[in-house]
Amino acid sequence: MKSALHYLDRYGSSRENLRRVLERKVMRVARELDLDPAGFSDMIDRTVERCASSGLVDDRLFAEARIASERRKGRSARRINAVLQAKGIEAELAEHLMADEEEGDLAAACIAARKKRFGPWRKGAADAERQRKEIASLCRQGFAFGIARKVVEADDVDRLLEDSVRDGG
Repeated sequence: MKSALHYLDRYGSSRENLRRVLERKVMRVARELDLDPAGFSDMIDRTVERCASSGLVDDRLFAEARIASERRKGRSARRINAVLQAKGIEAELAEHLMADEEEGDLAAACIAARKKRFGPWRKGAADAERQRKEIASLCRQGFAFGIARKVVEADDVDRLLEDSVRDGG
């Protein structure tokens, strides 16, 4: 419990992520003491349940906070889903929260393009090859081709941002 509290004091976590962290810690300590780590699985389960029942671990709140954080960074829905799955959030909960999300991929693509100085944020004119590379970069970040193309080929920042607000993201 002490290890779980120390971890949760420093980081937000989902149930599954906390379980993984505790399992790694048990593996390290058990290896040093020549103990069987499988004997501690019940203790880990009880600790995770105790943290969840006391409100220290809440998958829904963790996922909502992570989605908001990732969107502020300009991340696509595909990438956010991958991050949530890596942190142990159930796919059904992640899909539900992503569907409820107000800000969509177009707004996130605008943030990503602004950070990399693509599209209307680039200095100077772009030839077809540069635009192709910018579109490919946004697609590798998980944005759909149509969204990436719309952002890269946009001439007016204000109109693009209005479109992202009007389209719901």
